[in-house]
Order: sequence, then C-alpha cells, then structure tokens
Amino acid sequence: MALEFVQVSTTVANQQAAAELARSAVQARLAACAQIAGPITSVYWWLDSVESAPEYVIWFKTTVERYPELEEHIRTGHTYDVPEVICTPIIAGNDEYLSWIRDEAVPGKDDE
Repeated sequence: MALEFVQVSTTVANQQAAAELARSAVQARLAACAQIAGPITSVYWWLDSVESAPEYVIWFKTTVERYPELEEHIRTGHTYDVPEVICTPIIAGNDEYLSWIRDEAVPGKDDE
C-alpha cells in the first residue's frame, strides 16, 4: 500500500492566526480541510528555560504530493521563529473521505 494521505499539524499563538492560516491553505488547495482546536496549553523549552503559553492547534488533511507546498505555506505564514510542522501518515480511513481529500487538494482545481 503506497502512502497517499497525511495529516499535518501546527500550533499558533491565537485563534485569528489559526483561522487565517487554515483558510489560506485550504483556499490555495494545499489541503482539503483544516480543523482548529484550542486554546491548549503548550509547555516547552525555549532559550534555555521552560515556557508555557496558550496556543491553537491546526490539523490539515492533504496528500503526500501537496505536503511540501503546505509545509512551505505554513512556515512562510507563521509568526514563530521555529514553527511546529508535523506530518503524520494516514495509513487507513473511510475510502469516501480519502477520495474527497484527493479530489480537493488539487492545484488549479478552481481554474477548471
């Protein structure tokens, strides 16, 4: 079974940033959808100390083919110096849902 689909996650500082990043990625057809949750509390090392901050997490559903462009989009549109971009394989799922991802995360689809 070839890997075709992935879920990509990132975190951002506030709900507005999450909404803007999610919408811009979906509008650009880099992902079929984006889901936003939060606020969450992140605890992490930064500049030699333990920090804690509220954040929002975004999960993008896309294809392996679209991942490199989605990663670049996230990195370019992000306010963090080192943004989280985690790509997790989707090894199985509802065939109709996966087909929908395939059909929607297509460059130039709106040009048809």
